[in-house]
Amino acid sequence: MQEFDPRRTAAVRLAPPALVALATFSAVLIGWQMIQRQETRGAGSAAVSPTLDTAALTALQRQAFAQAALRPGMAPPISVMIKVLPGETLETAVRRAGVGKGEAQQAVQMLGRAFDTVNIKAGMGFQAAIAKPLGERGSATLVGLSLRVGPATAVTLSRAVDGALHLHRMEEAVLDQTTVAAGKMGGSLYVSAQKAGATPELTAQVVKLFSHKLDFSRDVQADDRFSMVFDRKVTASGRTISAGDLLFAEIRAKGAATRLYRFKTAGMTEAQYFDEFGKSIRGLLLRTPLDSVRITSSFGMRNHPILGFTRMHAGIDFGAPTGTPVYAAGDGVVERASWAGGYGRWLQIKHPGGYETGYGHLSRWAVKAGEHVRQGQVVAYVGSTGLSTGPHLHYEIIAHGQKVNPTAFKAPSGSVLGGKELAAFQAEKSRIDGLVAKDTAAKAGA
Repeated sequence: MQEFDPRRTAAVRLAPPALVALATFSAVLIGWQMIQRQETRGAGSAAVSPTLDTAALTALQRQAFAQAALRPGMAPPISVMIKVLPGETLETAVRRAGVGKGEAQQAVQMLGRAFDTVNIKAGMGFQAAIAKPLGERGSATLVGLSLRVGPATAVTLSRAVDGALHLHRMEEAVLDQTTVAAGKMGGSLYVSAQKAGATPELTAQVVKLFSHKLDFSRDVQADDRFSMVFDRKVTASGRTISAGDLLFAEIRAKGAATRLYRFKTAGMTEAQYFDEFGKSIRGLLLRTPLDSVRITSSFGMRNHPILGFTRMHAGIDFGAPTGTPVYAAGDGVVERASWAGGYGRWLQIKHPGGYETGYGHLSRWAVKAGEHVRQGQVVAYVGSTGLSTGPHLHYEIIAHGQKVNPTAFKAPSGSVLGGKELAAFQAEKSRIDGLVAKDTAAKAGA
């Protein structure tokens, strides 16, 4: 029999009957802690049951299955996975498990004491344990029901020896961890990093950070390697609830390793990333102002795909779906956010030191003229306005009045740590390097 487990995310399917019914509920609460008293089924039921510890609740669930299995005229309990359909109420979904209308109403009424059972979303899954009458005639009896109502919170119903349903709300222990994710690039850094345990958001941050150093469309190969160190909140069963700060990232490409460390000094308003020598990697401008790294048209002379004649293409085109966020390449002030002929919706930002950046064919702006922006801030979204054959971003860098090739442009670099700040940075670097070395050794010995 399939385990009745409140930590699982359910999919729609029916488990076959089990030969050993007691095992279904026996492991349901491993790693969980009771945080709320249990309640019986309200109107017409006995008084509220006393608080139970994990062992007592597991014993109660075993007894529930034993009672159901021994009940005359009832088949052994089975587990049913149900997913709420679009436009469906929770009661209707529970009835699809095979129980009658009255029992489904009772179950939903009880569940309503723990969470909002009215405003539920399609796709929410739950697991029901039912005992069907022999011969498949009549409604099934609900032995238990479990569903997740929060990142680390589950609610269960279980039938006691006296036949009454009891409500239990449980909270899984959440731990803070510093985690290492590492591996080969493979076909995609996003896919490979996710398999190694990183979230898409963290991977997007890595791509943005390394855009100062690497062109991901040309410099990175499938056999190149990556490492990330980040904080996360994880349940006792090993499921990631949320990822925190990216503490370290390394990419081994082009025969060299580029390492970045997160560090914040006493005088900084926010943490920055530094190379292994304590030099800030925050250059003046990003080489790629969006997460996409697919170049569809390079800087230089080309035959215009719409106008049909050769002319200078004074920027780089990045292919990306409509609505993809576009980031400010550097700190500055928005000079222009308006229509610009063939460029369609156009954005231009003035940066310190005589530099400007331009962004064309946008679907919409996220800022307006005169607004101050910071590097990495979302300022617009990819589109296909103006003279465009499809959604993409046209990106330009203007240095002292001259348009330059963004891929060859060398932006001024950031500051270098020294004195006590450098010593503190080196201590943090040693800690991170130790975590990476330990993870590498563990994987090598596995």
